[in-house]
Amino acid sequence: MSKVLLHACCAVCAGYPLKLLQREGFEPVVYFYNPNIYPKQEHDRRYQELVKYSLKERFELIFGGFNPLDFENIALGLENEPEKGRRCSRCFELRLVKSAMCAKDMGINFFTTTLTVSPHKSSSQIFKVAENVATQYGLEFLKYDFKKHDGFKITQQIARENNMYKQTYCGCKYSIYKEIESQV
Repeated sequence: MSKVLLHACCAVCAGYPLKLLQREGFEPVVYFYNPNIYPKQEHDRRYQELVKYSLKERFELIFGGFNPLDFENIALGLENEPEKGRRCSRCFELRLVKSAMCAKDMGINFFTTTLTVSPHKSSSQIFKVAENVATQYGLEFLKYDFKKHDGFKITQQIARENNMYKQTYCGCKYSIYKEIESQV
């Protein structure tokens, strides 16, 4: 059974990707590195929910640390970009580079991300960034569009069955402001 490093943004998004990867013969190692999540209490809540799920489902979970300046530095000048714009690409790159570095350090040849389970994210945008990162680190990015084949619906069902905390925005302060604006 080959190991795969699965970058996860939260427990909700991890449900279906974990099950699918296991069903396809992989042993997922989940990596949580998301310096974009704002505020820190939200970051910590998402991480603790993933810890709880990892204990229940018995998968290895690695915490990549939290330094919001990592995100702020890559978002500088891109604050007004729309969702799915250049700021998002830079954020994907930041998190996937750290994921690739972790995989490389652990001797894991494959990595992927739960980010593609969201209907609010462009899988092709994520794949483009991920393939560049994979080439840079000599790894293979597993190109799963986890939202396909009812993946988003299934991951939501897993979240309900496990009574998981479900956030209402992507994670960064720019997406929370957009969410607030859309409700006004």
